[in-house]
Amino acid sequence: MRFKFPRRLQLGYCHFALAISLAAYSVAGFAQRAKLSPPTPIANFTDVAEKAGLTMQEIFGGIDTKKYIIETTGTGVAIFDYDNDGWPDIFLVNGTRLGAAPTGPAPSNHLYRNNHDGTFTDVTARAGLAATGWGQGVCVGDYDNDGWEDLYITYYGKNRLYHNQGGVFTEVAEKAGVAGSGKSWGTGCAFVDYDRDGRLDLIVANYVDFDLATAPAPGERPTCIWKGVPVMCGPRGLPGAKNILYHNKGDGTFEDVTTKAHIDRTDGHYAFSVSTLDFDEDGWPDIFIPCDSTPSILYRNNHDGTFTDVAVTAGAAFNEDGREQAGMGSTVADYNGDGHLDIFKTNFSDDTSTLYRNNGDGTFTDATSAAGLGLYTQYLGWGTMFFDFDNDGWPDLILVNGHVYPEVDSQHLGSNYKEPRILYHNNGDGTFTDISASAGLGITTVASARGLAVGDLWNDGRMSAVISNMNAAPSLLVNQIRTSNHWIAIRLQGTKSNRDGIGARVSVKTENRILVDEVRSGSSYISNSDMRVHFGLAKATKIEWVEIRWPSGLTEKFTALAVDAIDTIKEGRGTAIAPEVKKP
Repeated sequence: MRFKFPRRLQLGYCHFALAISLAAYSVAGFAQRAKLSPPTPIANFTDVAEKAGLTMQEIFGGIDTKKYIIETTGTGVAIFDYDNDGWPDIFLVNGTRLGAAPTGPAPSNHLYRNNHDGTFTDVTARAGLAATGWGQGVCVGDYDNDGWEDLYITYYGKNRLYHNQGGVFTEVAEKAGVAGSGKSWGTGCAFVDYDRDGRLDLIVANYVDFDLATAPAPGERPTCIWKGVPVMCGPRGLPGAKNILYHNKGDGTFEDVTTKAHIDRTDGHYAFSVSTLDFDEDGWPDIFIPCDSTPSILYRNNHDGTFTDVAVTAGAAFNEDGREQAGMGSTVADYNGDGHLDIFKTNFSDDTSTLYRNNGDGTFTDATSAAGLGLYTQYLGWGTMFFDFDNDGWPDLILVNGHVYPEVDSQHLGSNYKEPRILYHNNGDGTFTDISASAGLGITTVASARGLAVGDLWNDGRMSAVISNMNAAPSLLVNQIRTSNHWIAIRLQGTKSNRDGIGARVSVKTENRILVDEVRSGSSYISNSDMRVHFGLAKATKIEWVEIRWPSGLTEKFTALAVDAIDTIKEGRGTAIAPEVKKP
């Protein structure tokens, strides 16, 4: 017998079926609309360097071939306000060539003054910065606390210190005692007040002790062959150079305290970039240095004028497989919002970059794969910076790449000499998404890039990037998509601490979160970014407070600071608070 539903149930069933059908149709329609209307992009970086007036050519070794390793490493970039007009300017280090000099004027470093209208003017000569040589890295710091930012430039050969005297520079490296012997090959550097006496000291990374007269030719040794192809030699097989620490004596001169401070007690060498951070949160600045083909270095500050390399025991020397890598650039930020500063490092091709997550107990964990940053092995990474380009409150990552062997193009070795940049968007949950393909031509355009610095060049909360490219013009990447998210930037002015506030820890409290960073010189790949600390605030229209832990030991709280503005904070003007005492 056939069962028959009561009429009321039949009607209910019909209504239910109709509702299901309409829901299905609605979902299908939504899916179709979503397919037709992709999400609005958050990044469209374009290269406006030529339009902005950055027209110099970086000259660095041969173009089609590289006979010696000195021709491969490229140069750094600095973003800093050299004339104290409140607008960041751009400094680009330059190199030269072996043998016959290029036609025309000798290659020189270049300083570009910010015109406040999106353009820059080359003021190199009148600022006293015209110089030729195998330039490498650059770092910024007011070493004499006179209110004007000074420049230190590393070289293959003697390094140079430019004292800023009201917007005009005088080279004083020999007089100040920081020129070096001329035998080492300086790469990265950073000003840091390691003993917290209120004066900026200087850490200089060195690569190799290199002599053109005795340097081996391509293919001459087993270490001069890569994937079966003869290539320039090094760094393996070449003598490593020790890093140098200079102590500021307070009279315009420095003392080499490398041995006294135990900086030379490390197995890591072939050093490149320098990033300073207080990784163990004890109030004293530590130093991280990636090394090429050897373990990275993490100098822990012992509070007594000495350092100990704890990279191995702290988990920052190798990758998660326990393997040494060929480190190039490094950058520091609290990427996952747990209040601890993490480290990101770029490496050679056939390897991934490395993200070291700070565990908050003096150790790190390799979180590269877990964070979604292990996607690429074909690229050879150099400059890299955390920067919150969309001001959503989470630091994103930019990497610039380029191979060292021009032969990779002709020999088809799985890489390209010119490579695109990579832009990772921070998802706010400890992971990143690669958005490079949709982030604009400034990201996808290929180059053999090296140095990278980021900063708010327009004083409007938009973070831009300046890149040095091998044997080419520089790039200036600007995001053409404006965000409605809010932001705040903090410029520190030390009184008892060093004038720049380098080493200060800055915490910003919003309604929902506490954002943390530090003021630092150097970082990236042998470059120096805008030292004003920038925080995206997402939809927050106000902050509750800003807390500064100064290098002097003073901790202060500041309130009523403006959002969507650059706030200058002077030491001693806030409300002093007792610092947190960490339990042993």
